[in-house]
Amino acid sequence: MTKIAKNITKEDVQYIASLSRVHLQGDEVERLTKDLENILGYVHKLEKLDVRAVEPTSHVLPIHSVYREDEVRPSLQQAQATALAVEAHNGFFKVPKVI
Repeated sequence: MTKIAKNITKEDVQYIASLSRVHLQGDEVERLTKDLENILGYVHKLEKLDVRAVEPTSHVLPIHSVYREDEVRPSLQQAQATALAVEAHNGFFKVPKVI
């Protein structure tokens, strides 16, 4: 298990911000320092949990397919579909050139 640093300093937050190309104001550095300390404190609590008996999962809820099965159904013939088009050529829809 990895040991987590106990204290996050303002310098740590400013260093991370510079790596991320994020410009922080003075009060933001203070707030983010406290937030990161709280997050790491929570992670430290989680490290103490015994999860050896917990089976790995990919999702907390049962997953089922929301898609319907494919069914062959009647559809328009090519001539019927192109008859609805504004412009057609040789059985295909003709559209403006897009580059």
